[in-house]
Amino acid sequence: MIEKVLHSKNLYKASRKVVSNKGAAGIDGMQVGELKSFIDNNRIPVIISILNGKYVPYAIRGVEISKGNGKTRLLGVPTVVDRWLQQAVSQQLATKFELEFEEESHGFRPEKNLHGAVKQGLKNINDGYQDIVDIDLKGFFDEVQHYKLLQLIYNKAKCPATLWLVRKWLRAPIQVNGRLHKRRKGMPQGSPLSPLLSNILLDTLDKYLKSKGLKFVRYADDFSIYTRSKVEARKIGNEVYLFLKDKLDLPINREKSGIRRPNNFELLGHSFVPTYKKGEKGKYQLVVKKGSWNNLKRKLKAITRKTLPYSLEERLQKLKEVWMGWVNNYRLASIHAKLKQLDEWLRNAKHS
Repeated sequence: MIEKVLHSKNLYKASRKVVSNKGAAGIDGMQVGELKSFIDNNRIPVIISILNGKYVPYAIRGVEISKGNGKTRLLGVPTVVDRWLQQAVSQQLATKFELEFEEESHGFRPEKNLHGAVKQGLKNINDGYQDIVDIDLKGFFDEVQHYKLLQLIYNKAKCPATLWLVRKWLRAPIQVNGRLHKRRKGMPQGSPLSPLLSNILLDTLDKYLKSKGLKFVRYADDFSIYTRSKVEARKIGNEVYLFLKDKLDLPINREKSGIRRPNNFELLGHSFVPTYKKGEKGKYQLVVKKGSWNNLKRKLKAITRKTLPYSLEERLQKLKEVWMGWVNNYRLASIHAKLKQLDEWLRNAKHS
């Protein structure tokens, strides 16, 4: 498999992807715009270092970003060169795994997206599966056990060289506030490989749930199981907890996990409310959860601040980007009335 990873066409495709994704520089300061020149001058030496087992990835640059709830998430930014090579590996690993992933897995996959996950969740609820096992994996990306993930990759790829590369990236230290921290478990959010690696590991969970004939939805590490009664939900919740603990060595966040009814359940920024239509008793529709509205208002208000050094054109462009991105994200929900209110709020904010 390493031959396919290092094939010129695969490496070229990977470089195009990294450049199109843009992104910040790693700890070496190289920008994505410099990647082509680097590859032109160094592609052969890099390939030889990998084949000889001498390639050493840079440390990852740790960046804390706001989660919008007062907390932060640590992102890991590999160097541009490491992102290029990780993308090349990801493209080839995907050919081994993608066709065997389950339909209920919607995150970071071709022809799959957040909207498909939300629609499936709504369908399950409106089909009568309204006692929901909502499980929050505690710091999933920080808790992944390398040996379990690497074994799954080797079982499918059978390539020691590729496995060695992936292990190198998993074990690369992360630099936070100028200090290097060793990593013996977990994988950084922010690398081209992380989405695929999370799907590879959690596909084991998908197949376990599928073998039991359960209705479920998963988007990356966010998953929920839909049942017809609280008794069934409790039983399944306990079984899944033990599976995660014993088979995948993944802890759950007990405070954020539990059995929900649709009116107190949230899925990927969406909430569920009764339709109140004649002949549709027990049916639900999608709305946007309160926190998502507040986040949008906060972003729009920040852009409209007169103290920011934006020209009128820049301000309008930024408003359009945030607004359209948010509307597209929540286009399945009932948002028309709220958007009219928000339009009025925004007009007032401009003049205040």
